[in-house]
Amino acid sequence: MRLRAIKIIAVLTVFLPQIFAIAQMPKVKLGIDVLEEMKFSPLAGKRVGLLTHPAGVNRWGKSTIDVLKSSPRVRLTVLFGPEHGIYGNEKADVPVLDNVDSRTGLPVYSLYGKYRKPTPEMLAKIDVLVIDLQDIGSRSYTYTSCMLRAMEACFENGKEVVVLDRPNPLGGQKVCGPPLDRKFKSYVGMFEVPYVHGLTIGELARLAKGTKGAMEITSKAQKSGKLTVIAMRGWTRSMMWPDTGLRWVKTSPAVPNFPAAVGYAMTGLGCQIGGFQHGYGTKYPFRLLTFPGKTPEQIEMALRKRAISGLAYKKAAAKDAKGRTVEGLYILVNDWNSLRPTEISFHMMAISCEFNGENPFRSATESQSLLFNKHTGSEAWWREICQKGANANVKAFAWRWSKQAHEFKKYSERFYLYR
Repeated sequence: MRLRAIKIIAVLTVFLPQIFAIAQMPKVKLGIDVLEEMKFSPLAGKRVGLLTHPAGVNRWGKSTIDVLKSSPRVRLTVLFGPEHGIYGNEKADVPVLDNVDSRTGLPVYSLYGKYRKPTPEMLAKIDVLVIDLQDIGSRSYTYTSCMLRAMEACFENGKEVVVLDRPNPLGGQKVCGPPLDRKFKSYVGMFEVPYVHGLTIGELARLAKGTKGAMEITSKAQKSGKLTVIAMRGWTRSMMWPDTGLRWVKTSPAVPNFPAAVGYAMTGLGCQIGGFQHGYGTKYPFRLLTFPGKTPEQIEMALRKRAISGLAYKKAAAKDAKGRTVEGLYILVNDWNSLRPTEISFHMMAISCEFNGENPFRSATESQSLLFNKHTGSEAWWREICQKGANANVKAFAWRWSKQAHEFKKYSERFYLYR
C-alpha cells in the first residue's frame, strides 16, 4: 500500500505542474503567437521592420522584439517606436529621438519625434513592416494614429504591412461617444470613429485600408497597398481584458492597468478644460475625480443628480507623484451593459461650469479650444457647452451619439475579424 502511494505521489509530482500550467494558460492567442505558429511564413525571405512598444509581447509576456530577433526564420533589420518609445520610458507629449537599441544593436527610428511618418530612407532597409501595438479602445490614444501614418508611408513606398492583432480591452461590443468631425483630425484622433470604437487595432487597420478617404494618400496607393492582419485565436467581441487570461503590460505611463484603460474612456475628455482632475500621477489614474475647492461628497452629489447609468461612486485617497495625499471620488462601474463610458465626461464639463460660477469653455484660449476639439471631436458639442454651460443638454447629445454609434457598428461589421 505504501509503495502504491509513493508511485501516485511520483506521478502527481510529474504531471501536476503541467496540469497547473494548462489551467493558467491564457485563453487568447495573440497575433504574435499565431505568427510564430505559422513559422513566420508571411515574413519569409524579407527584411523586416518592427513598430512596437513594451506592451508588444506574446501571451507569455516575451517581447515581440525578442521573439522576432531570436528566430532564424526572421531577418529583423530595423525597429520603430511610437509615443513613449519602444521601452515606454519616454514622457507623454515629449519628442523621442532616434537611437540604437542597446539590447539588439538595431537602429530605432522614432515616429514621435522629428517625424510622425516613416520616411523613404527609413523604409529603404525593409520589405515589410510588422506592427504590434496594444491599443486601449479610445480614439485619442496615439498608437492607432502611429499605425495609420506608418501604413500610409508603407503603401506609398511599396512596402508590405503586417499587423499583429491584439484585444480591445473594452471588448468589441461597446461603441459610444461623439464621432470625429473631419476638420479635427490630428495625431490624437486620426480615425473618424466614435470615441469608444469597439474595434481591435487589426480591425482599425482593415477599416483604414477599406474606407475611401480614411488614409491621406492617393486612392491608387491605398488600394494597391498590401495589408495582412494576423488575427488572434480565442478572442470574441464579448471579451473584456480580464476575460482573456492575459497579463496586462503597461501601455503607457498613465495607463498601468486595465482599470485605468476603462477610466481613460470615461473621464479623459472631462478634464481637458474646466478644473476637474482624474487622478493622474496616483495609483488610480483616470478614476479618482477631484475639483479645486470641492469635497468628494460635493462631486458625488453633482454627479448623482445627473443619474448616469452604470456608475457608482466611493470616496478614496491616494498619494500623488510628490507624495501628497489626494482625496477624491473614485468612479466605479456597476453595470457595463447599461454604461455609455464617455457620457460622464460631458456631465463633468457641464458641472465644471456650475462649480466655477462662470463658463470656462467660453473663455478658453484658441489653443485650448483647438486641443479640446481635437480630443472630443464634435464642433456641435463645442457650441453647446460654450453657449449653455451648466445647462448643456448632455442627455440629448448622448442619445444622438448612440444613434450614430449604431450606424457606425453596422458599417464597421464588414471589417470584423471576430464575432
